[in-house]
Amino acid sequence: MGLYVSDNGSKQFEKLSLDDIPLAGKKILVRVDFNVPIDDAGKVRDFTRIKASLPTIHNILEYESSAILLSHLGRPGGKVDKRYTLKPVAVELGRLLGLKVKFAPDCIGPEVERMVSELAPGEVLLLENVRFHSGEATDDSDFAAELAKSGDLFVNDAFGAAHRRQASICAITKYFPNSSAAGRLMMREIRFLDRALSDPRRPYIGIVGGAKISNKLKTIRRLLPSVDKMLIGGGMAYTMIKAMGGNIGDSLCEDELLPTAKEIMTGPEAHKIVLPKDSIVATDLEYGTERQTHPSDNIPEGWRGLDLGREARVEFVNIINGAGTVFWNGPVGLFECEPFATGTRAIARNLVNLTANGGIAVVGGGDSMAALRRFNLHGPMTHVSTGGGSLLEYIEGKPLPGIEALSDRSVRM
Repeated sequence: MGLYVSDNGSKQFEKLSLDDIPLAGKKILVRVDFNVPIDDAGKVRDFTRIKASLPTIHNILEYESSAILLSHLGRPGGKVDKRYTLKPVAVELGRLLGLKVKFAPDCIGPEVERMVSELAPGEVLLLENVRFHSGEATDDSDFAAELAKSGDLFVNDAFGAAHRRQASICAITKYFPNSSAAGRLMMREIRFLDRALSDPRRPYIGIVGGAKISNKLKTIRRLLPSVDKMLIGGGMAYTMIKAMGGNIGDSLCEDELLPTAKEIMTGPEAHKIVLPKDSIVATDLEYGTERQTHPSDNIPEGWRGLDLGREARVEFVNIINGAGTVFWNGPVGLFECEPFATGTRAIARNLVNLTANGGIAVVGGGDSMAALRRFNLHGPMTHVSTGGGSLLEYIEGKPLPGIEALSDRSVRM
């Protein structure tokens, strides 16, 4: 946290924002996060991150400027791979904006420079995937210099990629030393997380799930001192349960982390941790496979925990319903399979109810977002973050390179 500083008694973002730079009549280079799922037919399957970029793009167009958009998609490994082309995104972005979005066949080079030079005020140009070039992943200054040729000013609106030290996020700011600013989405993410989670409405409940505890250890440790309760579900819960001597059958477990899990479970904040009392278990995931419910610390050999049992589900829901603020990251069961989606669905529905009754529900992480889409419960939450790794690192208190690289407000133009 700590990206807001005191300014005459009020809290001000310490980096330049879109409001601090002269937008009128400029070509604005914008780093967006269009890393969205695209199916085999070339259709975008989720528009969340595209829609999140619209306030910044609209703001730029209102000033009779043009927007040149940079993004990554997938992991093409520094070479051209048409499975990861951003062309389908240009089509959907144009539909959402109500105008034709031009698409460049590359993100650097003579053709891109020509298209940028011909771009008229009020037009939008999406450049091809920056990860088609190896210089992106290495934060290469020469590659960043080529990217920088496409704009007069630089705006980073890609909160979901702000934890990456890559050329289109960090090195590029060297070529806009006093004019690298945060976009609307970036500001909204940081402002909300700073205010909602630095001084949360109590009781403050953390819900952490997912398959592996190794991915969330730092998050758990960071959150434990500040939350009133920490609900832990999903596959990661079984590592904690086994560490305390429970029998988890064939449930997912990271044995190498058992000492660390035991350290957390016996530490000074352990009384805040709530693990599932019971679990829905099965021997495999085949349709029609028998399901049983067992205490989570007494699962028979050959069976694995795949969802919250009824007792655990009721306990989790009761804690959520009494909360002031909830931060949720990670499903508490194998929600992709309907027989094991009940626990995650119950959490999502009760977070909607919490929000409707004046509570604060902050949701982050790709799997949590996927669960909300599956259950058609995306909209009602107080805040659904577009960040995955960047959100967790921000919650953990780490500086995000993509934000650190932006210009300070002390050099306001």
